[in-house]
Amino acid sequence: MITKQYFFNKKRMLPVDKFIGNILFDKRNGYYSSKFPFGYKGDFITAPGMSNLFSEIIAVWLISTWNEMGKPKTFNIVELGPGDGNLTKILIRTFKRFSEFDRSKKIFLYEKSNLLKKLQKRNINSSKVKWISNFRNIKDGPVIFFGNEFFDAIPIKQFFFESKNLLEKCYILDKKGLKEDHCKPNLKDLLNLKSFKVLKKLKFIEYPKLGFEELNRITRKIKSLSGGVLLIDYGYLGRLNESTIQVVMKNKKICKNNFLKYIGKADITSLVNFSLLNEFFLKKRLNVKKIVSQKFFLERMGIVERAKILEKKMNKTQKKYMFMTLSRLLNKNLMGELFKVIFAYKSHNDQFFGFE
Repeated sequence: MITKQYFFNKKRMLPVDKFIGNILFDKRNGYYSSKFPFGYKGDFITAPGMSNLFSEIIAVWLISTWNEMGKPKTFNIVELGPGDGNLTKILIRTFKRFSEFDRSKKIFLYEKSNLLKKLQKRNINSSKVKWISNFRNIKDGPVIFFGNEFFDAIPIKQFFFESKNLLEKCYILDKKGLKEDHCKPNLKDLLNLKSFKVLKKLKFIEYPKLGFEELNRITRKIKSLSGGVLLIDYGYLGRLNESTIQVVMKNKKICKNNFLKYIGKADITSLVNFSLLNEFFLKKRLNVKKIVSQKFFLERMGIVERAKILEKKMNKTQKKYMFMTLSRLLNKNLMGELFKVIFAYKSHNDQFFGFE
């Protein structure tokens, strides 16, 4: 049995992001290394696992983006955190209908979990897909990074004010067990926090340091080759003065903040601050399209029209399921408004579909 002590790696104190990172991504016993979390029988289901329509729309968006970029002979696509591989599987199937684009595209999957790599390779079953742990071998042509529910899975730092002092939330392991505590933030983190306007005047701050480290590598590659990064995730705009960490288990959000009793048993995520993402990309001197809801993006890309075409060849059961999942993707009270879409890019053209 894996104990809470295991994830401290012989340390007495860990900040929130490091502790949750160990719980989720430890190579031997982390949540993503030892458990299959996807689907109706798992802990959560993402849009590609719910509906092939979603994946087809992403394929259409990628083809339209290649077209707007002047149909380059080499067009790199990198899926960030590919899950069970279902999205890429549908992308490949859709791309085959567009021969010129199909010859131009190169597909890379950015995945750290060996368990999930095996699952993806089995599901996709294509010699034309390459798995990567960094972006060094992407050298020619523009590159489009795409992540669906990628950023929320990267652990965040949490800070709060006590009197006038800014402290970092930590977890301490001592003889009495595991408990929440605080530690002094390092100077670099303090300077980073102060540099973002959207974080000012907050009494409780969530900061995606590890997520921004990933995006730093991504933006460097975009600025070198041109292209962009499209992120779809659940999150908010503006400011929140509270913790957004949540525990997801058996397709339900079972609690906020108190994840200690679910260590290794459930997924631990947080809401994405899209206003902060927007400010980050602008600081990196990338262009950013207007942030829109998932509902807005998918409808602008023609998902409803595509469903109406497909239903003509379906039986009643298939139609019912397709429109049920479509409703979940678009409904304002489900995924439609909670999920948001941001596209940051470097390109001579800014006429990208789905945002206007």
